[in-house]
Amino acid sequence: MFEDRETKSVTVSVSGRVQGVGYRAWVHRSATRLKLSGWVRNESDGTVSALLDGAPENVDQLLKEMESGPPAARVDRVSSLPAAGAPDPGFEITFPDE
Repeated sequence: MFEDRETKSVTVSVSGRVQGVGYRAWVHRSATRLKLSGWVRNESDGTVSALLDGAPENVDQLLKEMESGPPAARVDRVSSLPAAGAPDPGFEITFPDE
């Protein structure tokens, strides 16, 4: 039954003061709480990128929460685009391909 569950998958880019303030760890905790799969990572340009996949209402909830982030963050912009395919189950902090 659960295999037919509708899911939503998006790639996200977050700009502002989002590196060095615990933003990735905060996204990881929030995504785990919302039972999302995917990843989050710092990018060399100072942004944070993420792939979020799961129940549409949970993805939308985290996207909304990402507009504020943890207390030390200052989020200027959160942009998202539909993503193709689903990630492996679970959520992790990753590093960009170099």
